[in-house]
Amino acid sequence: MAATRFVLAVHGGAGAPPREGLDPAAAHRRHAGLRRALIAGRDILAAGGSALDAVTAAVVALEDDPEFNAGRGSVFTAAGTQEMDAAIMDGRDRRAGAVAGICGPKHPVLAARRVMEASPHVFLAGPGAIAFCRAQGLDFAEPGYFATASRRPQLASTDTAGRHGTVGAVARDGDGNLAAATSTGGTAGKAPGRIGDTPIIGAGTYADNGTCAVSATGEGEFFIRFAVAHEISARIAHGGQGLAEAAGAALAAVATAGGSGGLVAVDRSGTIALPFNTERMYRGYVGADGIVHTAILDEAYRSS
Repeated sequence: MAATRFVLAVHGGAGAPPREGLDPAAAHRRHAGLRRALIAGRDILAAGGSALDAVTAAVVALEDDPEFNAGRGSVFTAAGTQEMDAAIMDGRDRRAGAVAGICGPKHPVLAARRVMEASPHVFLAGPGAIAFCRAQGLDFAEPGYFATASRRPQLASTDTAGRHGTVGAVARDGDGNLAAATSTGGTAGKAPGRIGDTPIIGAGTYADNGTCAVSATGEGEFFIRFAVAHEISARIAHGGQGLAEAAGAALAAVATAGGSGGLVAVDRSGTIALPFNTERMYRGYVGADGIVHTAILDEAYRSS
């Protein structure tokens, strides 16, 4: 897709649709959720704001939306608990922050950003991460806020559709800076303590002004094993590949090993790629023209 002065791309997870299909009302809600996230980030970029602020705002919007598996819409573990992961990365200097296995901070992506900006660390998990968030004065919500009724039946279901899910955003701002952010509730029915690719820098999240920014979604174990986000950057930096070729090759390697998923990426010129090897990926993008584009299946984008 053509380069623009600034650009933002988001995803709301990838996978197979339920056996009964995605009904029109649900599809409408998810298009609307993607659009809200894109508008939140677009307005920051259009006002001259940073890519880092834009991806943060976009992911916060998706964490607020119970339609997506992050923040308020997070799935349950096999023990009936909720454990959320998030990461953010600034392409200017490759600073990064991540959290894993937390429940309480209303916006896990803000927790990850605070780790990046207010601590000497990159990655905090579990009780230590929660204590850090409280000390930083982040907004917390009661467990009931996150425990949406639509997620509980997934624990008893034998249908794997809907068990996965992640949200994420990548952006290039008007100054040419890149950023990426990703957030997830993990996999429904996962073992307590399981951590996927989302908070692992270089697997599910990566940004480097010299190459690209990437946010991934799918079967996290495969994305960790293949270091997908960094692999795309390395193919650009060392292999001379373009973004689409690099992203496609990295995702193909995952598929060859039996994994599935997708990603959104933007390179230093503002070109974007949104590949996936599943039946659907909730996704969208917006550039300097301000027009918001969203899609779910392998279809033409809805524009508004």
